[in-house]
Amino acid sequence: MRRELLFAFGAFFILSLHAIAGNFSEEVEEQPKINQMTIKSYFKDVTGDGKRDTIELMAVPFSPDALFLKEIWAEVKTSNGSEIRIDYDSGYEPKIVFVDLNHDGIKDLLYSAATGGSGGLYNMDLHTLADNKLLDLGLPDEPTIQGQFQEEYKAAITFTDTNQSYTVDLSDRKEDYERLGIYTEGQLNEPMELMILPTSFYKPTRIQDKSGKGLKGYQQISGAYKADGIGTAVSYWYYENGKWTLIKINWHEEDRQKHRR
Repeated sequence: MRRELLFAFGAFFILSLHAIAGNFSEEVEEQPKINQMTIKSYFKDVTGDGKRDTIELMAVPFSPDALFLKEIWAEVKTSNGSEIRIDYDSGYEPKIVFVDLNHDGIKDLLYSAATGGSGGLYNMDLHTLADNKLLDLGLPDEPTIQGQFQEEYKAAITFTDTNQSYTVDLSDRKEDYERLGIYTEGQLNEPMELMILPTSFYKPTRIQDKSGKGLKGYQQISGAYKADGIGTAVSYWYYENGKWTLIKINWHEEDRQKHRR
């Protein structure tokens, strides 16, 4: 009899644990994700069936009152009922621009979010959802740029891919460069390269003699430090045959007036 009672109590205890665990799991499942928010809702045809799809740009902030978003993604609900998720890099003020960049007649998703660092850099991605299939189209590679300080407060800049070369007069900064030990009375103390920063941002643009749009990239070139801007290389790219092709590079020298004392 005693053994039967112990067995009965044991069985009751185990069943009670299962019930408690079941109720706890239901409560956990019902709890919404902490701080998850919808940044913006878009209604665009991104699959090519002629019907609008719903794209929700979602995020989770670093903390409840923070502007920095540590998790960012897009939830796409297509017109045929399928759901697709696109994960993005973190950042500030994310957005999606819808533009056909691979020239298949269907709008692609160009994502951008500011990194918040110096140099105005953005995290960017480009995807297509044609025929309900997610494909990363990628962004252009960096153009090959070389830059060196030269004697007499000058700098030489070369765009290797397009065979362009420029010489920039930096004599309005000679006091800074002398103080930093780069020059001594106009003579270089040692060979020194310029700072070629990564492409900070890509913007959709028309490309001359091409149908549809391509991308325009902005790449800063600096001297002794990032804030010592010398100019910006603006590269133009066009997507064809499954890859990005460099069309041209324009050189925009920094406004010299703000460096004059």
